[in-house]
This record gives sequence, C-alpha cells and structure tokens, in this order.
Amino acid sequence: MNANTPPRILFVCTGNICRSPTAEGVARAVFAREGFRAEFDSAGTQGYHSGEAPDPRSQKAATRRGYDLSGLRARKLTPADFARFDLVLAMDQGHMDLLQAQCPAAYRHKVRLFLDHASGAEVPDPYYGGDAGFEHVLDLCEDGAHDLLAALRKLA
Repeated sequence: MNANTPPRILFVCTGNICRSPTAEGVARAVFAREGFRAEFDSAGTQGYHSGEAPDPRSQKAATRRGYDLSGLRARKLTPADFARFDLVLAMDQGHMDLLQAQCPAAYRHKVRLFLDHASGAEVPDPYYGGDAGFEHVLDLCEDGAHDLLAALRKLA
C-alpha cells in the first residue's frame, strides 16, 4: 500500500455468498461515505457458488440497512489474488488457515482476520441459521469496516 494508490482489499469466506460479500458491500459503503478511496472484492475458498449472487437472506438483511449486494457475484479465490490485493481478510480462523497454507511466503503478511481490528475475532457463518445470524454478520461487518478504515487512515 502506498499513498498514491487506493488500497486493494479482498474479503474471503467459504462460498462467497454470505459473509465475504456482506463485508465487501458494507466496506464499500462505509469507505465511500467517509470519502476514503479503496478497491474491494470478495472471494470464496471454494467455488461452489461461482457466478451466483449473494444469498437472498444476506441481500435482504443488507438492503434493510441500506447496503446493495445485488451486483456482486461469487467467485473462487485465485493464486493471483495474493499478489493483486494489499490485504486478504479471512472471515474466520478456518479461512485464515487455508489462506496461509495457499499463500506464497512473500505475501503472507497480507493475510489477516477481518476482525483483527474489531471487537471479535471471527465472523460466524449464518448460512444454516435464521435471520438473526445475518443481522449479527452485518453488525460485525459494520464494526469491522469502521475499524479497518480507522487503521488504514493511520497508515495514510
């Protein structure tokens, strides 16, 4: 990351239809409102849902809070992502472990837990639960986006 180019940030979960697209959508909105330029994307450790829109429950919960996830599409993490992005942010420790195992040594410093700067350590998977889980993910993503913004501002 340098002062002349906006940071490139990738959020990663399992299938890229719940947590990581929510984090991407929330971060885009938070950073835009605060006038801080950054590039965002999200990916999954697996390609189960490649090309699909975020889970309808994620979209519904996000829309209620003013976030639009409808234009996002799931994709699988690629080896090139480690070089392209300045930060590769895992949603939970399992993702962190997979990313560290796949990441070339030269880029491992870029791989972190998304909520390293926030109140919790992991964003839980809401997929098999009810609406409350999607709301909780949004709460965590909002906290995480604000904390990430604050951390990046310190570096700018």
